[in-house]
Amino acid sequence: MKGKPLASIVSAGLSKFGKMEGLYGRELFAQAAKEAYERCPNLDPKKDIQALFIGHMGESYEHQGHTGATAADWAGLTPIAALRTEAACASSGVALRVGIMAILSGMYDVVMVGGVEKMTHRTTPEVTEFLAMASDFPFEQWHGITFPGLYALMATAHMHMYGTTEEQLAHISVKNHYNGSLNPKAHMQKVVTLEKALSSRVIAWPLKLYDCSLITDGASCLILTRPELAKKYTDMPVHIIGTGHACDTIGIYERESYTTLKAAKLAAKQAYEMAGVSPKDIDVAEVHDCFTIAEIIAYEDLGFCEEGMGGRLAESGETRLDGRLPVNTSGGLKAKGHPVGATGTAQAYEIYLQLTDQADKRQVKDAAIGLSHNVGGSGATATVHIYRRE
Repeated sequence: MKGKPLASIVSAGLSKFGKMEGLYGRELFAQAAKEAYERCPNLDPKKDIQALFIGHMGESYEHQGHTGATAADWAGLTPIAALRTEAACASSGVALRVGIMAILSGMYDVVMVGGVEKMTHRTTPEVTEFLAMASDFPFEQWHGITFPGLYALMATAHMHMYGTTEEQLAHISVKNHYNGSLNPKAHMQKVVTLEKALSSRVIAWPLKLYDCSLITDGASCLILTRPELAKKYTDMPVHIIGTGHACDTIGIYERESYTTLKAAKLAAKQAYEMAGVSPKDIDVAEVHDCFTIAEIIAYEDLGFCEEGMGGRLAESGETRLDGRLPVNTSGGLKAKGHPVGATGTAQAYEIYLQLTDQADKRQVKDAAIGLSHNVGGSGATATVHIYRRE
């Protein structure tokens, strides 16, 4: 199985990310689906797509559940089978894995996977409360800790153990905002200086405003098929050659370490072994930078550097667009935005663009193998996927 395509992406779509006033989440998903259909004229959506798997974190934002049927309806796909996956911020990373398994099972030839979240019409305290539902209720939520606080605990632990600095955190923000400035679909399309990032107001020390991802509306989707059928739909398929998924304790207080995400390390190990590649083979990566410390920890968990060296890797410039290993070319969650249910397949959308030379100003030259890393909550869920161009 090593290196053998598990499923192939033949098209992908992404709505504009941002504050999308006057639009429901279902309408954003319809926009993403429309782009995917237009990118693949050989596909007849109504005839060819046999199932839909969609990531969606919370009903609270729009007072709307039953997301599978709603999304299928607005994407013009009824009466196919459609279901929602929920794994906090990793909801559509899990949807992607479910779609891969559905193809591998032989039950379906073509499926759509995706994700959606509509968040910006709610107040910041409301969004903070809804997001906190992905943490442990009796021992975290009930005591008032929020996700900036949880990731601040990780950041201070990393600083204490490895000497990571606030400036190294800010380097992540600067890099990702630059990449976002090149992405017309990003929520935040402006360059940020190191000085501005460092002087922004404190949210939960050492995390400042520019260390935190955005409250965003958006949707994303991919169309997957059996690898042997991919050329029927496109001359430029992207093959998924590795998938990993693991979980850890819901509360970080029970974990072995605050400076690594065990679930992410295990998911990465599974994906690398299945794909028959190692970290040094990755040409471009989208990682889960819900906070800047999360990207630094991801570098280590994914094997891009040794444990404790993530801050130095950020500072070195090697993960910039022109570096040895470009990371978060889309702008990441930090600048592209983080509509939580949509994030996992939005990461895959960016890798699809990169591996088919469609990323325009942020294109990584000769990118052949890509990786996406999607985390739920404070690390209780993680998925890792590895992709190869045709």
